[in-house]
Amino acid sequence: MKEAVNIFWFRRDLRLHDNAGLYHALKSGLSVVPIFIFDRNILDKLEAKVDARVQFIRDTVQAIQNVMVEKGSSLEVYYDHPESVFKRLLSKYVIGKVFTNLDYEPEARERDDRVQKLLEKAGVSLHAYKDQVIFHAGEVLKDDGKPYTVFTPYSKRWKALLNDFYLRSYPTEKYAHYFYKQAPLAVPSLSSMGFSPSSISIPPLIIEKGTLKKYDQQRDYPAIPGGTSRMGIHLRFGTISIRELAREARALNETYLNELIWREFYQMILWHFPMVGRGRAFKPVYDLIKWRNNEQEFEQWCKGETGYPLVDAGMRELNTTGFMHNRVRMVVASFLAKHLLIDWRWGEAYFAGKLLDYDLAANNGGWQWAAGSGCDAAPYFRVFNPTLQARRFDPGLEYIRHWVPEFGEFGYAAPIVEHEMARKRALAVYSKTLKENRG
Repeated sequence: MKEAVNIFWFRRDLRLHDNAGLYHALKSGLSVVPIFIFDRNILDKLEAKVDARVQFIRDTVQAIQNVMVEKGSSLEVYYDHPESVFKRLLSKYVIGKVFTNLDYEPEARERDDRVQKLLEKAGVSLHAYKDQVIFHAGEVLKDDGKPYTVFTPYSKRWKALLNDFYLRSYPTEKYAHYFYKQAPLAVPSLSSMGFSPSSISIPPLIIEKGTLKKYDQQRDYPAIPGGTSRMGIHLRFGTISIRELAREARALNETYLNELIWREFYQMILWHFPMVGRGRAFKPVYDLIKWRNNEQEFEQWCKGETGYPLVDAGMRELNTTGFMHNRVRMVVASFLAKHLLIDWRWGEAYFAGKLLDYDLAANNGGWQWAAGSGCDAAPYFRVFNPTLQARRFDPGLEYIRHWVPEFGEFGYAAPIVEHEMARKRALAVYSKTLKENRG
């Protein structure tokens, strides 16, 4: 006889503590079967079969499983398409409800719609909760009910709405006895999913209070060890609670809190304007720019061989570690879109394949900001000078010399393009497009 249970579906929330959807599932009145799906719709598209992010997810899921086993329960972990998994679950159990946490990306929303329709046909409801943000996209709106498209007024309203209620943790531990009891089940291995181990290391899940206290003073200098929190991957996959991190930020450093608000701003933009996640410019006229798209120059940019040491250092850091300092991200993005006039979407896709902390909303927002095409973006006529940026933010050349050891030597690449010529060329192309397509 099939047992009556509720399901909790882990996604971008890979932790047992302070998990909104899990809390509501455990209080729902039935035993809870926790599941995780290695979604083939995502994994099968990854060209590189050595991916530190997939390994991180797998290791994290295994760590959760170890805790579940101690509680006499088990995760059910699948490598499959979500609809197929839920068909199997519907045949295995009498399911009352399915609980999960909201995901704001367009493809995730479409996936959830498909799963919801499948479940509804079986008389099962899907319940999704706010967990990866402090405020859902519909909670921080202008007085007329429309979404903000400029960061500063958004952040002011965000802060005005913030109170202790929104930062409280969900006490999931109190209800852990409601997990469904069963024998341990195996977590799929990397090799069974077609992946191999990565040598890239993951930043530790440690909130350094010293880093947060000095964040406003140190965040722009890529050579400073511990100058930034390195919490990006943990926020991306939910191994840390945003409520926990926001409490620390509110107490220790408003500049760091502002960075968390930027993250939510871009999530809100993606929710209200999903076309930006589909390769469209937030400002449609920018889709009409005639990019040069020189493939050889793009390859030099990817490899960190542009002859601009700060750009090259950033790209080599990314290729080696899966991380790039945020100040440097702005410089390399501006360089690609404006110095080389290569479509920002090429760079966005490259970052998506490399960044440990890749997040569609933040990555897209950052690239459109640099290219001038996004909401509240840097104006098109703002072109970062990589040489001046290096002098200002890496004055001792520590960052550059670490990643570009041949800098200053005969073998270092000559600049791929001359700055002033490239700046004027970019301004001419951008201004021509905007003038020809006014209104």
